[in-house]
Amino acid sequence: MERSRFHGEIYGVGTESGVRIVVGHWTDSPLGEFTDIMVEFPDGRRLLLAPSDAVREFVTSTYTFDDTLITPVTFGPEITAGPLTLRVVVGGVTPLGRLLRVIPSAVSTAPWFCALTDPIARVVLRGVRTRGSAGNGRREYYGARDQHRITAASASWNGEDLGALTPVDPPVTFGFGSTPTSPSVTTITTTIDS
Repeated sequence: MERSRFHGEIYGVGTESGVRIVVGHWTDSPLGEFTDIMVEFPDGRRLLLAPSDAVREFVTSTYTFDDTLITPVTFGPEITAGPLTLRVVVGGVTPLGRLLRVIPSAVSTAPWFCALTDPIARVVLRGVRTRGSAGNGRREYYGARDQHRITAASASWNGEDLGALTPVDPPVTFGFGSTPTSPSVTTITTTIDS
């Protein structure tokens, strides 16, 4: 079995336009540090914005998209990728984040713990899963370590304002699970076993 681990943060936001955006900012991974962005439009079309062919190849072997775009992705106070510009305001820690902080990282990120918490996550957090299929016979585990609210966001697509921050509703459908409905940033370790 080969195990790959990605350490970073996942940002999930909805917009008044119905566009939902998931940003993965990975500070330590087999592909180095990178940021990728998954966008789901109101009609259900799913687009991956990836900074390189290597990232696109890995992400599309794990998640489902209708199209992909290779484009420079910048991560900072302003997140940009091709036609997308996004700014988020991160607020205080959520109640779930406080709970996650007391669990040792070695436990909260372990695949066995992710498997144990999956039935609970499904009930408590609509659309959220902590284990599932990563495609091609692989298994994926999401081990959350912290979570903060996103209190405001501004986003545009090709210069057109996408409207105010809203819940991530309906859940995104790139893979077996969505981000939480409430806009948030989750510090996470993603483990993929193949």
